[in-house]
Amino acid sequence: MLNPRTFSFGGTSAIVTSMGLIIGLRAANAEMATIVSGLLVVGLADNMTDSLSIHMYQEAEKLEGRAAFRATLTNFVARVLVAISFVSIVLAFPQPYAGIVALVWGSLLLASISYLLARARGVGPAGEVGKHLAVAALVIATSRAIGWWILYQFPTEGH
Repeated sequence: MLNPRTFSFGGTSAIVTSMGLIIGLRAANAEMATIVSGLLVVGLADNMTDSLSIHMYQEAEKLEGRAAFRATLTNFVARVLVAISFVSIVLAFPQPYAGIVALVWGSLLLASISYLLARARGVGPAGEVGKHLAVAALVIATSRAIGWWILYQFPTEGH
């Protein structure tokens, strides 16, 4: 069985960040190209810096070199795959459906990771899933509010 510890950090970060980006940028009336570029920048550039940070932290904790590299690589790959899945959604579905599909997809992914982690820890999965989805909802609501604020502060023609 796949160990959820190996992909939970990167996967969770990519899921919640991608949902927040899509909803926040759409609230700011961003075009599809802007949303896709934001997802790819976070999915690749930010992912590289986070992976490097994780790797350096693991080295500081004196984790064996091969194990640190494996964990770093797993984090990176999980985040890239999740980011690509959200890019695919934005490209495949017209607005506003892409946002709805992204929220459903991200919630399913996050609930699955939460469930697997809860089972691995021997705790009740319902509370863990609910708690993690609530935090994601807060991130998404904050992202949407920021998008609306940006749109209000920098109105485009016709809006």
